[in-house]
Amino acid sequence: MTTLNLLTSPTLSVRSYQPLKVIAFGDSLVYGYGDPVNGGWVEQLRRRWMGAEAGHVLYNLGVRGDTASQVNQRLEQEFLVRGELRNKLPDLIILSVGVNDSPRVGKRGSRSMTDSDRFTLEIINLLDKAQNLCPVIFVGMVPVDESKMPFLDCMYFNHEDQFRYKEATKLACQVRDIPYLDIFDLWQSRGQTWISDRLSQDGLHPNTSGYSALFEDVLHWQPVMQLEQLVAIS
Repeated sequence: MTTLNLLTSPTLSVRSYQPLKVIAFGDSLVYGYGDPVNGGWVEQLRRRWMGAEAGHVLYNLGVRGDTASQVNQRLEQEFLVRGELRNKLPDLIILSVGVNDSPRVGKRGSRSMTDSDRFTLEIINLLDKAQNLCPVIFVGMVPVDESKMPFLDCMYFNHEDQFRYKEATKLACQVRDIPYLDIFDLWQSRGQTWISDRLSQDGLHPNTSGYSALFEDVLHWQPVMQLEQLVAIS
């Protein structure tokens, strides 16, 4: 589904002047770990919409440590119980997952948490399952600070593997016309010093400043700007 027709699908157009039910699935980046002040970018978006007279409803279903496979396993069941009213279902899924699949486990040259071929299959399955439920948009991963690795003394996150995994996700989204926000490349373009200043001491999770930057990046992304227009119309 392209950016331009995201909000003209049958699912959304019928309710174009009513608040939408939006679900954010993913890992700690969705959960907001590392931001004790604002609760992360999803929470900031939830508060923003909740403050509008007819703002969208946003559920944060991020789970720390989740891989693509784990999000895949819980997606449909959690989706089906978030409609709020009988015979109603959510209108939009936001996905953000993949970084926990990418690290080398044990040492830098060892196997990845999820083999790259297996990861591609899991992402394809996840996107197809989600898109069969409702429209989908995808927010990509943030780059880590490699100098702070290993994480938890055993996981070596690195830019090379992150790039491969996010490219596999981006391609799968493009094939399915799912809007993809490439946070990895966007943040990389701002330089490692900029990135490091916006990551927690663990080198993996954004800090409060990082989540604020991520929130602004999401807000200025066309699919979310379209959602914002619906809030204004309402």
